[in-house]
Amino acid sequence: MEYIKWKDEDGIFEIVLNRSEAYNALNEKMLEELNEALRVAEESESLLLLVRGSGKGFSAGGDIKMMLSSGDQDSSARVIDTISEIAVKLYSMPKMTTAAVHGAAAGLGLSLALSCDHVLVEKEAKLAMNFIGIGLVPDGGGHFFLERRIGETAAKELIWSGKKLTGAEAHELRIADAVFSGDSGRFARIYLEKLLHAPLAAMIETKKIYQALNGGRLQKTLELEKTAQMKMRLTSDHQEGIRAFLEKRQPQFNRQQV
Repeated sequence: MEYIKWKDEDGIFEIVLNRSEAYNALNEKMLEELNEALRVAEESESLLLLVRGSGKGFSAGGDIKMMLSSGDQDSSARVIDTISEIAVKLYSMPKMTTAAVHGAAAGLGLSLALSCDHVLVEKEAKLAMNFIGIGLVPDGGGHFFLERRIGETAAKELIWSGKKLTGAEAHELRIADAVFSGDSGRFARIYLEKLLHAPLAAMIETKKIYQALNGGRLQKTLELEKTAQMKMRLTSDHQEGIRAFLEKRQPQFNRQQV
């Protein structure tokens, strides 16, 4: 694999987002590799799964160049389907899943982190559900996972504002489960080694119960996100958001209705 590294040892299956030169921005190939790594993880006997990023951050979100190049609807639909498969795998996998976040976790990167059972954040990390800045809506189950953690009203406010939160602020709002300083991999290992001594079978049974109760709602959310995202990609607001991002200026949205 080019952009994803994984290893399976001592009861922990670890996946590392490994496109550090692009702040682990998720392009189509990287998403396909991540989906494949999760398929391998599903077959592993390890009961703990860790997802973290290499370099300076967890993930800057979806790759802007991918958005520019995937102009046809079929290509966009294929990418969104892969994103949805990743979200479902992480939510439903009969393992305890953990995301260790340092640096940036933005847009799709944040959706990816929130799809895990546990979210660990470095106190100075920057988290944002910032799809709004390029005229899009959250995907990867972002609506579902954010609402589960902080409720609909607070979720809508974060989505609509695109507000950046530090790791400490995210922990205070209960978007994250633990806050740390220093190396994400080292802290995550300490955190997971404690879980190795917990009654994991019972914990996973609880996860299965909630998945049985709420998995259908996640699937419906992903379908609605796909429909909305496909519409938003055709708007002039989205094109303006992309141009403004590349030109490093504030976007001038025209409030186009669709």
